[in-house]
Amino acid sequence: MKRLVTLFICLLLLQIAKGSTAAPTGGPVKFPQKKGTDTTFAHAANQLQTLHETVIERRLDSIKKDVPLDYNEFVQNYIDLYSHNRDEMGHVIGLSKYYFPIYEKVFHDAGIPEEIKYLSIVESKLDPNAVSRVGATGPWQFMSTTAKLYGLNMDGYIDERRDPIKASYAAAAYLKDAYEEFGDWLLAIASYNCGKSNVENALAKSGGTDFWSIRQYLPVETRNYVPAYIAVAYVMNYYSQQNINAQPCGFSLNVDTVLVDRYVSLTSIAHIINVDVSVLSLLNPAYRMQSINASSANPRRLVIPQANTNTYTALYNALNIAPAGTLTPQKAYVPIQQEGKADQLPAYHKVKKGETLAAIADKYGVDVQDLKAWNHLGGLKKAHLQPGMTLKISRG
Repeated sequence: MKRLVTLFICLLLLQIAKGSTAAPTGGPVKFPQKKGTDTTFAHAANQLQTLHETVIERRLDSIKKDVPLDYNEFVQNYIDLYSHNRDEMGHVIGLSKYYFPIYEKVFHDAGIPEEIKYLSIVESKLDPNAVSRVGATGPWQFMSTTAKLYGLNMDGYIDERRDPIKASYAAAAYLKDAYEEFGDWLLAIASYNCGKSNVENALAKSGGTDFWSIRQYLPVETRNYVPAYIAVAYVMNYYSQQNINAQPCGFSLNVDTVLVDRYVSLTSIAHIINVDVSVLSLLNPAYRMQSINASSANPRRLVIPQANTNTYTALYNALNIAPAGTLTPQKAYVPIQQEGKADQLPAYHKVKKGETLAAIADKYGVDVQDLKAWNHLGGLKKAHLQPGMTLKISRG
C-alpha cells in the first residue's frame, strides 16, 4: 500500500511538472500561477484523502463480524485520536494480551459477539482499578446500583466490579438484555453508556431504527461513545500500520487459579510464592484490603503467576495446614455492606482530607447521586467537600 501511495504521488508531481512553463536557458525561471498550483495540489490532496478513507473503510469491513463497524468522519476523528496516543495505546495493547482471552471466553459463554471486548478500552483502558468521577468502577465501569442488579457484590473486603471475570459476565448480561430489547448491537452499546431509557427516548423522538439515525437525540457523551468504540476496534486490529508498538503489561501472562476457603492476606501469599505483592494485587484487583475473606461455604478465587512445584507445595500447605492464627484475621469480619442492605451500613462517614464523593460512595457501595440526595448536597463538587464534614451513608 505504501508503494501504491508513493507511485500515486509521483505521478501527480509529474503531471504538475508537465503543466509548468519552462524558462529558456539563461532566462528567469517562470513558476506556474499560484492559483493553478494550489488547485492542483488541493486536488491531489483530496484524492489522497479519499484513498486513505477508502482503505480504512475496507479494513473495517474486513474485521466486521456481528457488530456493524460503520465508517464516517466521527469515527475518523477517534481513529486519529487513538493513533496519535501511541504510548497509551501501546500499553493497552500489552494489557489486552491478558484481559482479552478472559473477555472472549466470557462472551462466548454468554452468547454475545466477542468483538464487544473493545468496549472495555473505551470504558477503562483495561484498568480494573479505574474509578470515574461519578464512582463507576472497574474494567467495565459499573455504578453500584447497576452492579447489584447484575449480581456483583461489594463490601468492605471485595468489590466484584473490579473482578475481570465477574464484571465481564455482568457486562455481557447487560448487553445481551439491551440487544434483546433493541435488536441492534450499536444501540445496545449506546445504552451501556447512557442507559436503556435514553436510547428508548431517542428512538421515539427521531423515529429512527439505528444508532446513526438517532445519534443527535442522544446525550453528547453517547454520540461520541459508539464512534470511539469503532475506532478502538480499528486501531486494535491495525496498530502496527499506525506505528504503535505493544508494551509489556507488567505482570505474567501465564497464571494459575486456586480456590481459597479461609481468610488469607495477599502479602502472606506473595511471600510464600516469592512474588511482589503489587503483582498479586494486579492479578486480584477485586480484593480491597489486600486480603481474601473466604470460607468453606464461600470459597474465592486467587490468581497467581505460574511457579515451580516446590512453590505450589508451600502454597498448598499454607492454605490447608497452616498453623492456627497464621492466616486468619485478627478481628472478626463485619461487612460494611452485604447484598445492598442499608441497615448494615454505618450511619455516618466523617470526611477525611483529599476524599471525594466518588471515593466515599465507592467505599460503601452506594451511588454518588444517592449520597448527594441523602446529604442535600445538590451540585456539590470535590473542591467544596471539606475535611471533618459528616455525611449520611444511608437514606435513614
